[in-house]
Amino acid sequence: MNVGPPSGPPPGPLDPWLIQESLAAVAPRAEDLVSHFYALLFLDRPDLRAMFPPMMDAQRDRLLAALLRLGTGAHDLEAQRGFLWQLGRDHRKYGVLPEHYAAVGAALIGALARYAGHGWRPAVRDAWVTLYSWASDVMIQAAEQDAEVSPPWWDARIVAHERRGPDIAIITVAPDRPLPYRAGQHVTVETPWWPRVWRHYSIANAPRPDGLLELHVRALPAGWVSRALVHHAHVGDHIRLGPARGALVMRGESLRRALCIAGGTGLAPIKALIEHMAQRQLAHQAYVFIGARHSSELYDVRSLSLMADMYSWLHVVPAVSEEQTFTGARGTLPDIIARYGHRYGDWRDHDVFISGSAAMVRATTSRLTTDLGVSPRRLLTESLDTVSQGDLMLPGPA
Repeated sequence: MNVGPPSGPPPGPLDPWLIQESLAAVAPRAEDLVSHFYALLFLDRPDLRAMFPPMMDAQRDRLLAALLRLGTGAHDLEAQRGFLWQLGRDHRKYGVLPEHYAAVGAALIGALARYAGHGWRPAVRDAWVTLYSWASDVMIQAAEQDAEVSPPWWDARIVAHERRGPDIAIITVAPDRPLPYRAGQHVTVETPWWPRVWRHYSIANAPRPDGLLELHVRALPAGWVSRALVHHAHVGDHIRLGPARGALVMRGESLRRALCIAGGTGLAPIKALIEHMAQRQLAHQAYVFIGARHSSELYDVRSLSLMADMYSWLHVVPAVSEEQTFTGARGTLPDIIARYGHRYGDWRDHDVFISGSAAMVRATTSRLTTDLGVSPRRLLTESLDTVSQGDLMLPGPA
């Protein structure tokens, strides 16, 4: 049984100030440090290169971000334990094994020693060794426990592929075995066109008996996986899915008032949440605001509108911000939420779910909490930018 991350301090000396001091010393040459880390790793273990994507730019950024997160949080390791626990579970799909962590740790220490300058001394090295050893132990234990209850990935066949415009597709896949998840969560996807490159996509339906998953994909200009899924994938093709993750899920199963706000393909988890409310009869009233710049980007409003025709508690408001001829709501989502609050009532007694771009999520959250008095405790948010990047640490590709 997966019992979750254990508690307890790391063994050995760990002075968080030494960790942060060394991070400050290497900051001016952080990119060089990361490049040197991978050079050392692949020189020592050339067999590990095959685990990484062909282009390493994004992976370098992720390593740097993870290194900063681990180092700057060294003063409060308990706050990092859950993050590392999930990271260890997620890395199973990359083929990461316990013995790989030693090679990664040696390369990390070697890269830090080269770029930390005169500040690199035995006490600093000991602090980093202790920190990395503790982090890798947490991740290894997480992977071992997860292996007892879950496969590292699922093979899935594409059973439907529907284009909804020049750069958006709704893709339905059938996993080879049941994939457990909660409405509002996302999965990682690997395609045969870009092996070892995984990207996150939210599931757009609540769990159902046939086990099918609906994914909403927008082809990004430089998106390897998204462009492959939209422009090259066909019915019958196979992809891989990682385990479901994400916290944009309902808290409890009680009857509630819900305010759901979606921008772009952020509609996917919102649609899944609405389906879940309908299945479980959880909504007293639910208001769904779907925003886009132009009406042509409101790619799946019809399915939500059909649900609104079936359920009197569901109200759907499509909105555009840059199309003067649009006959519906016009303006940015934060402005429209404020405007419609006078029509539908006080948002302060609603559970709020927000999914979309980072800018939209920030602006809408600020408007609700600062101007409209909604308690931050009532908000659950998910940024598409964060989901698409994912959380990756030392070993393992992007």
